[in-house]
Amino acid sequence: MVADIPTLLMMITIASVVMAGSMVTVAGGGHRDGMGLWGVGLCLNALAYVLLVLRGLIPDAVSILLGNALASATLSCLHAAVLRFQHRPLRWHLLLAPPAVLTCVLALNLQDFGARILWANAVMALQMGAVVGVLFERRRAAGSRGALMVMAGLGLGFVVLLARAAWGAAGMPTGQGLLQPGGIAGLSFMLLFVVLLVASFGFVFMSKDRADEVNRRLAALDELTGVANRRSIIAALDRDVGRAIRTREPLAVMMVDIDFFKHVNDTHGHLAGDRVLRNVADVIRSRIRAQDIVGRYGGEEFLVVLVDTSAQGARRLAEQLREAVQAASCHWGAHRLAVTVSIGVFGGRMEPGDSWDQLIHAADSALYRAKQGGRNRVELAPALERPTRAGLAAQGPETFPSTH
Repeated sequence: MVADIPTLLMMITIASVVMAGSMVTVAGGGHRDGMGLWGVGLCLNALAYVLLVLRGLIPDAVSILLGNALASATLSCLHAAVLRFQHRPLRWHLLLAPPAVLTCVLALNLQDFGARILWANAVMALQMGAVVGVLFERRRAAGSRGALMVMAGLGLGFVVLLARAAWGAAGMPTGQGLLQPGGIAGLSFMLLFVVLLVASFGFVFMSKDRADEVNRRLAALDELTGVANRRSIIAALDRDVGRAIRTREPLAVMMVDIDFFKHVNDTHGHLAGDRVLRNVADVIRSRIRAQDIVGRYGGEEFLVVLVDTSAQGARRLAEQLREAVQAASCHWGAHRLAVTVSIGVFGGRMEPGDSWDQLIHAADSALYRAKQGGRNRVELAPALERPTRAGLAAQGPETFPSTH
């Protein structure tokens, strides 16, 4: 069966229009993450193939020169979409140079079909390769199935276009034309149709993966301080308690409370209080290990989970944190805010049946003693108490969260 080239081109045209409309709709007119630019590129691709299908019905200068210029501009738009997705600057004079150069070269070889095939496919192959290169350069940052799909699709297109360029360089058979039935032409256009679908779906997946990651971060982080929120820090502690029971490694927690925080809010306002919270969170994050985690437990309290850490090691770190917070500069307008913290610490080996709420209860009890002892101090819980859950629940939601 011989492929009908005009039919294939119309399939590519229809697919381009449908996907362009879908992408522009998803972008919502805001060109979010390059989605709008990719949609514009697909629209240009549809126009390019319409002009190619009309070969012989309209002047060759329009069909050949404008059609190939639009096809090259399509790839420039896809390149721009990827750059915008990566939040990199768009240098339109460089992106639009390939269509301009290609138009000039084709104008000089308007009567040489083989030369046109060579130059058009070579230029557009390089453009596809450039987009793949941009994605590959930041493959770890992208790291998504969508990015892999775009690279795979455009990589296939790169190979197809290079093969067509080599076909043109080898010399065209007499009477051969773009729309004439033939195995090579039909196969290459079908492959380019696949390239269009795979790369476009891949870009959609790239945007979806990014949106999912943003949603995961919003669900796990405290919006003000950027550390883990209450739900995620408790989930992390619950996970680490289970691991500590299995491995018999020590586990430590610190409950950090900002001293006289209400006085800061009452004297300087809640925005000053927000500054203090962010400052304390930054100090804690800068002094814990990558495998440890800090979260905002509630109000002005932070919970720090320290894996494979003894009680004495946790106490030393708590003293360092207390001193660092006191020494850190925290300014609000012309005022330097004096900020100190009280810290309750528990550390030890977990036994089967121990749970995260018991550790929080122990650290919270030590914190209470630190505040009663004059604040700006560290207290260590001597041993893990194992009260009943009913007893813990009676002490209020700050020691027995309802999120368990």
